[in-house]
Amino acid sequence: MTTAIELESLRVDIWSDVVCPWCAVGKANLDIALTRFPESDRVVIVWHSFELDPGAAAVRAGDYAEALARKYGMSLDQARASIDRMTATGASVGVDMRFDIVRPGNTFDAHRLIQLGGARGIQTKVKERFLRGYLTEGAAIGLPEEVERLAIDAGLDPGEVAEVLASDAFAAEVRADEADAQRLGATGVPFFVFDGRYAVGGAQPPQVLLEVLERCWSERTPGVEVLSMADDTCGPDGCEI
Repeated sequence: MTTAIELESLRVDIWSDVVCPWCAVGKANLDIALTRFPESDRVVIVWHSFELDPGAAAVRAGDYAEALARKYGMSLDQARASIDRMTATGASVGVDMRFDIVRPGNTFDAHRLIQLGGARGIQTKVKERFLRGYLTEGAAIGLPEEVERLAIDAGLDPGEVAEVLASDAFAAEVRADEADAQRLGATGVPFFVFDGRYAVGGAQPPQVLLEVLERCWSERTPGVEVLSMADDTCGPDGCEI
């Protein structure tokens, strides 16, 4: 008789914001790590809300480099160099960042629709569509009509999307995610929690994320440790007498 012990899925919880370029890089790095992880089909990803600027207006006007310089107290040249570094890093993992056309804004509605995506089983698709819409296509992520369009593109039902945007649906879920981030000590994003045990902050390289996946999987794989073996045993060649 053969006894099989089925392993449950390995869950990866990720806190991020859709206007966060390093979050897009972090996701791309995780995608690369998963292509190298033999048990990738057992990995379940859950996206959590994190607003980098909860008080942001629907649309923030002005040059992105100038805004970055003001926010972090750096020179305009330093801000442009930082943008170039982010753009190059994104390109190296397949993320096209167009800071010349990005239109930052409040992401609360985007997070509520990502929560709806989770309820409908297509959360990652919604997340990906918002990231691409904002970083690559210049979508004004804080405008309801824009997030509505992107959410529908991702596969959400138009009627449900409209209902969410016209109400406070999923607002409590967004706030709960943000409270959890604070409790976990996540002061920046992306922030990954693997299997409810190991936290990793920042856009870590694929190899680092792969090592955490492998560690989690090895620690939860059933195994038997042989503590001792006496001489009085029987084997294929007979029994010790």
